Amino acid sequence: MLKVGVIGAGHLGKFHLNNWADIPGVQLVGFCDTDDRIAVQVAEKYQLRRYLDAGSLMDACDAVDIVAPTTSHFVLCEAAIKKGKHVFVEKPLANTMEEARELVKLAREANIKFQVGHVERFNPAFLALKDFGIHPMFIEVHRLAQFNPRGTDVSVILDLMIHDIDIILSLVKSNVNYISANGVAVMSDTPDIANVRIEFDNGCVANLTSSRISMKKMRKMRLFQKDAYIGIDFLEKKTEIIKLNTPDDKNVFTFDIETNNGKKTIAIANPVIDEVNAIKQELEAFCQAILNNTETLVNVVDGYRAMDVAHQILEKISKANAS
Repeated sequence: MLKVGVIGAGHLGKFHLNNWADIPGVQLVGFCDTDDRIAVQVAEKYQLRRYLDAGSLMDACDAVDIVAPTTSHFVLCEAAIKKGKHVFVEKPLANTMEEARELVKLAREANIKFQVGHVERFNPAFLALKDFGIHPMFIEVHRLAQFNPRGTDVSVILDLMIHDIDIILSLVKSNVNYISANGVAVMSDTPDIANVRIEFDNGCVANLTSSRISMKKMRKMRLFQKDAYIGIDFLEKKTEIIKLNTPDDKNVFTFDIETNNGKKTIAIANPVIDEVNAIKQELEAFCQAILNNTETLVNVVDGYRAMDVAHQILEKISKANAS
């Protein structure tokens, strides 16, 4: 039985608590939260022991799930690693790049399992593409949200766009060559809306727009490559693939178009999207990595790389706004 403790029982922490309770082979030993009001409610609802300090909870666990504010990530992760505990931490990995670098070093030295909560990797619309060869050369992303004061302790880059940065870095097997960015703080002290262009060494270009002051929600990614267009709707859980028809294509809608090189048959596929609870799936994957001694799907280096690009973007925006 894998003993797990949750640190942080706020809005997102409650989702984690709900899911841990449904994962076989896991004993949820307790939680820690500094807010007495929240702690009383959680202890009563989940019939779960409240630990008054994170260190005591860590001592009672094999693994900790850190869903505390980003500013607390480093201290909590460092303490857990030094106690030899496996760590799941919500994105972003840490508050500063110095902290992120140190966590990479500590996690490697301790030889523990470390996973970063980039939950969109487990979105069923994205998982539906796992067997499709993705080699994008142009990527267009829109992630828009209505304003919510929760989460504005960090910029829209680290709050929303970092999901797409992580996805893109997992798809484009090339180093970042150049970044340009613009952003504006409207409702908070940090950028609330931003547009970013990332150029990779292999020629791929990604154009990302994120906003947390929009009238409607949108989470769409469009991938263009030599042989296909792929549309992913992370919000509606839909995926579309448009490509040149091949004999292997089954159960697809096709139509012909005339080109300068003759008639081409286009195939449109809408992969079956499984009903998946992405948060539960990522927590289960973390458990399996521990039990099977395998690499976590979103490891500490993945978390670091996403943070690195995000902070480069923030630096570009800061310079642009200062000029």
